[in-house]
Amino acid sequence: MDVTLALKTIADETRMKILTLLLQRNYCVRALARKLNLTEATISQHLKILREAGLLTGEKKGYFMHYDVKREILHELAASIEKLASIEREACTPEYGGCQHKESGNCHVKGECSSEIRKFCHGKEAGGNGGSKHEHCRCHKS
Repeated sequence: MDVTLALKTIADETRMKILTLLLQRNYCVRALARKLNLTEATISQHLKILREAGLLTGEKKGYFMHYDVKREILHELAASIEKLASIEREACTPEYGGCQHKESGNCHVKGECSSEIRKFCHGKEAGGNGGSKHEHCRCHKS
């Protein structure tokens, strides 16, 4: 499964609504179009994208194709996001952070950074005191 493709696919509001409906029961294009108040052509295009991302299967019932969600793919996607969320933050250090500034040696030592270093290393939003957003950095711990 391509995680990026799956996330891009479900990022669309209409496709997310389609997935939600299909998780509740199987629908054909016509039924989805009626439920969502969209044209059948629009629904078909969204279903095509969802199928190409590997999120749907289709089963022919009479003249109509009924769609279902591949739940195992959603579980894999959820596991990928959980794995991403569990990555531990490390303290920033010059040897790993790629600091190129003339004062980078001073930035990552115990104590307070100058406002110039805070802005360089931590962005403009760090302002004058470093801000609580950057407490992971050793330079903000005394």
